Amino acid sequence: MGQKVHPYGFRLGFNKPWRSRWFAKQGYAKLLQEDLELRETLRERLKSAGVSSIEVDRPGNKLRVTIRTSRPGIIIGRKGAEIEKLKQDLAKRTKREVFIDIQEVHKPELDAQLVSESIALQLEKRVAFRRAMRKAVDSALRFGCKGIKVRVSGRLNGAEIARSEWYLQGQLPLHTLRADIDYGFTEAHTTYGVIGVKAWLYKGEILDPGNRMRSLSSEPEPRRDRGERGDRRDRGDRDRDRRPPVQRHHEPAAATPEPSGPARQAPPPEMAHPARTGGPILPPLMAPQPQWKQEVRHEAEPQAETAPAPAPETPEGENKP
Repeated sequence: MGQKVHPYGFRLGFNKPWRSRWFAKQGYAKLLQEDLELRETLRERLKSAGVSSIEVDRPGNKLRVTIRTSRPGIIIGRKGAEIEKLKQDLAKRTKREVFIDIQEVHKPELDAQLVSESIALQLEKRVAFRRAMRKAVDSALRFGCKGIKVRVSGRLNGAEIARSEWYLQGQLPLHTLRADIDYGFTEAHTTYGVIGVKAWLYKGEILDPGNRMRSLSSEPEPRRDRGERGDRRDRGDRDRDRRPPVQRHHEPAAATPEPSGPARQAPPPEMAHPARTGGPILPPLMAPQPQWKQEVRHEAEPQAETAPAPAPETPEGENKP
């Protein structure tokens, strides 16, 4: 199921909001078609602006469009000229009062849609698909992503038979509802055909209803108490609580008897461990060997051959034998 359910639609209403927020008693199909055409037109027109998502609100007879982009300067233009022109075109097309909000994506490496679009752009420029995928995976992990999966399908490297290649780094819990999974899909139109690019990014778990992320923040995640897990140790604790308390009588401490057995030689003072200080721990110096080890070592060494002693000189006048 994890490979067939859309990661965004699977979590709608739980920790993901709707990207079109309006209600209509009549003309629902017409408004839905208008939303789809509006998104397609904006994506084609703002292709170079790095658009991540487009959200549509319809309060009353008005139209509010929220565009999340990594390059807001391209959409706004010099002194807001481009955004005013875009607002007039949308008002003329939809015949409504249009408001446009621009939100900047500060880390495009952590946005699945922008990651897939960057890979597709590289594939159209004849970059090796493995190199483009590895570059996207490494950059996402470097920016603090907990897990990423990238998949490309089609005639890779111009092969006659289409195939799929994918990379997975880190963890990616597809069935966990509270997991914040970002999903993006793009098509790369190459000379050999269309290559689909999909990206999954795992940013952590959303633990509180306020949708406050704790995974990418500096504070660590709270540790769970052992009482919440209900493991085997809890049963032992309950049984221990039912037992009657043991009466312990405090007796005066008796003198410690001397240890029996052969006497042990005390270590030399050089081998005593120094008191722990804040500095690094140095290895102890080598202790001098006892005398009996030195005698054994000298006996085991072969004696050097000595030259024969010269004969004593006889004084003159004496008869030699």
